[in-house]
Amino acid sequence: MKLFKLLTALYASLSSIALLGCQTKIPQGIEPVMNFQANKYLGKWYEIARINNKFEKSMTQVTADYSLRDDGGIKVVNRGFNTVSQKWAESVGKAYFVKSPNIGALKVSFFGPFYGGYNIVKLDEDYQTVLVAGSSKEYLWILSRKPCISEEIKQAYVKKAAEIGYDTSLLNFDIQTEANCL
Repeated sequence: MKLFKLLTALYASLSSIALLGCQTKIPQGIEPVMNFQANKYLGKWYEIARINNKFEKSMTQVTADYSLRDDGGIKVVNRGFNTVSQKWAESVGKAYFVKSPNIGALKVSFFGPFYGGYNIVKLDEDYQTVLVAGSSKEYLWILSRKPCISEEIKQAYVKKAAEIGYDTSLLNFDIQTEANCL
């Protein structure tokens, strides 16, 4: 009987961990964009700013490349220069729409069955600049098709981030090098 209780408790614990690892919630106050067109989003994006996180620690010159997968998902290839190891690093993941392909809410995984939220909350009509929120207010990115953006565009995206409850003082803009902007 003790073994049965132990196995039941172990199963419940592992199930809870698995479910938590698959959470892709949208933070309160955040609305993903509607009328999203994945085909226009595909291609290379430069990371302009981010709230620093453990996955990108010491990374500069970060880019993300998006392409279609055979299973209907999106292949994600993140690449950046690690200033500590002085080497380029690359991480390949996959993303899937949470609800509908025309809503900018996806779940993305770089680590097996564990997914995080990828919520597109501001996107210009030409798909040149985007504000992406993660599963919590600890994750935020500004991406662009070019390695540098104008101060006017930058401020518009920072303003949107503040409006939806992000602490914009945490944004790191030291990601692309000056040489990339010339």
